[in-house]
Amino acid sequence: MKETLSYVLVSPYTIAKSRTGGVIARLLSRLDLELAGAQMIAPDEAFVREYAAYLRVYNNGGDTSLLADYVEQNMAPSEGRKHRSLFLLFRGENPCNKLVDICGHLYAEHIDTDSITGETIRDTYADLILSPDDRKTVTYFEPAVMTPRNQEEADRDIRLFAQFLKGEENIVRNIAYSSPEKMEQTLVILKPDNWKYASSRPGTIIDMFSRTGLRIVGIKVYSFSLTKALEFYGPVETALKEKLAPAFGKKARETLEREFLIPLNSEIERLLTESFGTEYAEEQFRLLIEFMSGVKPGACPPEASDIPGNVKCMILIYEGENAVKKIRDVLGPTDPLKAPGGTVRREFGSSIMVNTAHASDSPESFDREKDIVKINENSLADIINTYLT
Repeated sequence: MKETLSYVLVSPYTIAKSRTGGVIARLLSRLDLELAGAQMIAPDEAFVREYAAYLRVYNNGGDTSLLADYVEQNMAPSEGRKHRSLFLLFRGENPCNKLVDICGHLYAEHIDTDSITGETIRDTYADLILSPDDRKTVTYFEPAVMTPRNQEEADRDIRLFAQFLKGEENIVRNIAYSSPEKMEQTLVILKPDNWKYASSRPGTIIDMFSRTGLRIVGIKVYSFSLTKALEFYGPVETALKEKLAPAFGKKARETLEREFLIPLNSEIERLLTESFGTEYAEEQFRLLIEFMSGVKPGACPPEASDIPGNVKCMILIYEGENAVKKIRDVLGPTDPLKAPGGTVRREFGSSIMVNTAHASDSPESFDREKDIVKINENSLADIINTYLT
């Protein structure tokens, strides 16, 4: 069967209530679809009107009309402020039916508490409440997510999204803070070990970061090229040599003394540090680059070094007061074995290298890192346009 694209749009209310991680966890753990792209958006009035009009075209017993009303009333700017929604693009066979099954339908019988199972995203996060006097009048409606029911709708909708995204930055700026000088942004990378198989881990990690109270203002799916990985992690190479070379030079000396039963002086240890210890540290750096890009330095032809690798990451930008420190407190130390309980790395990391996530360690690091990964650019619209053409 041919692979096609479909999408899930996470509502502004769901984003504001920090339910983003829970929604993503549910989608990624129960789907055999690829998350092809992601982008935080803040729709303008014109886009909202057109999207709502599209929803009204396919009226199915009032469901899409209800969704269209919701879009007009809740996704459009209010009091001059745009609202964040999250657009998630999925690729695979029969994506529309699979996404509808996980997102859930809008059925009146789901109003009764005892009929809610929690099986779908809407069972868990959506609300559809009817008037007790008139069981046909909706008094409150929050869909949590929106997804098209068939491929014709999906193709029509994602073409509209691609047109809108073409001129949009990847970072949402929709709040004027009273004390902007106190605001920070920081960058988080959910590393390739989170994407090896269908798993709730990426969403669960996002959910853990939500305890900081920070806002997600940017998100994208990203694959490092060898060149970008070397640039991003370049400062780590020196740190690895300084930390690992002496430790393994000493360990090599102790191993030789134990194996051959002869004492070795400090000069031998220095030579072992400069040779074996340094080579060990450099190999760890090469393995780190391979882990992040899917390509090991020295094994990639020069002409392919700028091509994105075959492993995937997710990059998120968080915003708020003391953003760098708050995120790193929840992330935990580099070594998962030394991380406190309840931190991301303690829960999901397995080694110093495979430690599940990266976060900027200072505002200066954030400035450097966001430029390397070109955080203001997102390939989502290009992916859609390539598919449609």
